[in-house]
Amino acid sequence: MNRLRARHRPEPSESMTADIETIIIGAGVVGLAVARALAEAGQEVTVLEQHGVIGSETSSRNSEVIHAGIYYPPGSLRARLCVEGRQRLYRFCRENGVAHRRCEKLIVATAEEQLPKLRAIRETAARNGVDDLVELSADKAAQLEPEVRCAAALLSPSTGIVDCHGLMLALQGHAEASGAGIVLNSPVAALDAVRPGLFSIDVGSPGEAGTAITCRRLVLSAGLHASRLAATLSYPSGYRPPATYYAKGQYYALAARAPFTRHVYPMPQGAWLGLHATVDLSGRCKFGPDIAWIPEIDYCFEPGRLAQFLDFIRAYYPGLDAARLHPDYTGIRPKLYREGEPVPDFAIHAEPEHGHAGLVMLFGIESPGLTAALAIGDHVARLL
Repeated sequence: MNRLRARHRPEPSESMTADIETIIIGAGVVGLAVARALAEAGQEVTVLEQHGVIGSETSSRNSEVIHAGIYYPPGSLRARLCVEGRQRLYRFCRENGVAHRRCEKLIVATAEEQLPKLRAIRETAARNGVDDLVELSADKAAQLEPEVRCAAALLSPSTGIVDCHGLMLALQGHAEASGAGIVLNSPVAALDAVRPGLFSIDVGSPGEAGTAITCRRLVLSAGLHASRLAATLSYPSGYRPPATYYAKGQYYALAARAPFTRHVYPMPQGAWLGLHATVDLSGRCKFGPDIAWIPEIDYCFEPGRLAQFLDFIRAYYPGLDAARLHPDYTGIRPKLYREGEPVPDFAIHAEPEHGHAGLVMLFGIESPGLTAALAIGDHVARLL
């Protein structure tokens, strides 16, 4: 924080030079990966984080699954960055002592009418470069996971689990070792383009006198808040930032010995991957997330929602004892679409989209953002 205060200036002027070469807004897993990539490339980097700890929103409220890259439209940023990011993530975790496990995943069709969809998933995965999926009969799936009931399944050997906080600490360490600064408790109220090649960031709570800090390059990686902050910046090109919508998901922990050793995913329903079962690094099993579209950020847990999902779980896990499920935590994903609308790709917008040189803005970076983080970091570095 001292570094930020020392550079306080009351009002940017046309004759100013930049306080800092590059500012990144948001110290989630993606913001930290971008900071690492840019700092290791030799840029002077400062990351501004509104909370008192890194990664306290989307990055710490997810399933911590390392995705293989199975579901996403071939050629999309989601597909390309997930497959590249997954390979790099496993290597990064091994080299930096980040707890992880390649625990595998079963994607299960619970009825005969779902078998064509299961085949379509395998074809999509192959087009994405995921060529290690294994088709399993119901008997073969039961041999691997006796508690699972299905008509057929796909085994994904490259799916895993990671300690997300440990990963973020490792990314922060790499970034700081290359000279980057992580400044906590620094909410950003507004952005301004002072002139080509110079941005001003108003650091402080909205409506209060804050600190004006300037930079030559700016990366907006603010997750749930990206659209709101992007809307404070003017765009002579007529560009309009995409809107962000909130989808809350609740996770339910199983107070019993885990019935599975692998993740178990039912057939996806649109963009929702279903109320799946994941096994964390301690061997604990949880189910989630469910999904509810909400107008504002709200992490309150609503236990009454579980009842509508019990049959969904029992379709692949008939032995579920609902009395052993209890509320665990909630997460909110930044969506670029409303309920029922087509699912767009990740939106990573640079000068060709909005007209500002030196500005990269990331919108709708939800799943598989954790898996893709290292690849996203390099992608942003190339755009700058």
